[in-house]
Amino acid sequence: MTPPHPSDDRRERSVRFEYDPATIRFGTGCVDDLAAELDAQGLERALIVCGSTVGSTPDVIDPVREGLGDRLVGVFDETTPKKRLKTALEGRDRLEVEDADVLVSLGGGSSLDVAKAVSVLAAADLGPAAAAREFAETGTLTVPDDGLVPIVAVPTTLAGADLSLAAGLTAAPDSGLVDEEISGGISDPGLMPAAAIYDPELVATTPDSILAGSAMNGFDKGIEAIYAADATPVTDATARHGLEKLEDGLRAFGDGDRDIGTFETVLEGIVLVQYGISRPSGSMLSIVHAFGHGLTHTYDVQQGAAHAVVVPHVLEYLFEREGVDTREGMLANALGVANAADHGAAVVEAVTEIRDGLGLPSRLRDVDGPEPDEFTAVAEYVLADRLVANAPPGLDPSVEDIEGILERAW
Repeated sequence: MTPPHPSDDRRERSVRFEYDPATIRFGTGCVDDLAAELDAQGLERALIVCGSTVGSTPDVIDPVREGLGDRLVGVFDETTPKKRLKTALEGRDRLEVEDADVLVSLGGGSSLDVAKAVSVLAAADLGPAAAAREFAETGTLTVPDDGLVPIVAVPTTLAGADLSLAAGLTAAPDSGLVDEEISGGISDPGLMPAAAIYDPELVATTPDSILAGSAMNGFDKGIEAIYAADATPVTDATARHGLEKLEDGLRAFGDGDRDIGTFETVLEGIVLVQYGISRPSGSMLSIVHAFGHGLTHTYDVQQGAAHAVVVPHVLEYLFEREGVDTREGMLANALGVANAADHGAAVVEAVTEIRDGLGLPSRLRDVDGPEPDEFTAVAEYVLADRLVANAPPGLDPSVEDIEGILERAW
């Protein structure tokens, strides 16, 4: 029998859990119910927001078109992983032309982030110059108290960004809007999608290489939800069960199993690990995601690859620190290694095995990232990331510590 996970002082303090998530539809073929969901939400005119590949791939776009039926008024297929302000402004213009009252984000997290920016721009009625000026000065856009266009998220990847209040956003000089590259984002409870539609058949259409990287990102959300400073008994339960599902499903995926049951298991895990980690009180993403931001901010490292490379080394670092509440016993329980003599080492081994089974990179030198002489700058960026505040209680990382993790990962 699996032994119980150890409790800690955080579990004994008073907890306030405020969370108003999207309505969730889950199951094979549930994209067929899109029109019914819009009807339940009182929405009538849908504009799909997606990237050009998704928009031109019949296996992906056609089921969504059919599910929306006569509620579909157009497709805006201009999003990119850069999540550009210029793209969001163009999407806002398209929204107004089509007189849409709901945005259906289809694809990965970048399309959802752009849809959120479109919603904010539409509600704020900001012109390009005013929006660019505010973003350049503050790194964000003010979210109006009302008038936001509701969003229905239809994810086709596994990064787990769907039940979130936040979105990343960038601007570049070639847009004519700003003088230098700017990276920022927006966050507000009103940006939680009205509904999220999780259809394993739709996820199964995504190429394996994209699914693998996004799955590592989503898997790390479950790990971080366990040891984050603001973990709660509610998120402990969802993250633990989600990690159990992901441990089973991602190992099967890594072994080449592509039946719909595997996608159902993985997708169920992704829904669970992100449930409750993005709340009005703040995000529960932590130090691994801060590394992801640091590595992708100025380098062309794909987010999933960044997570794959650093997560075993970040975990080793955390488990080595005395007085840091990493809750490795609970992690070991969730990953099926609770009987190991050394929970920390067993967790690192399990995470590494899942990463390697997905065929993801294991060394920083093998991705398009920083060279060792740039590690100090990356470390400073990681430490400045707001997500470091969610690190396990007792952790006080230094620039030298972060550099050491990067060196291990090299």
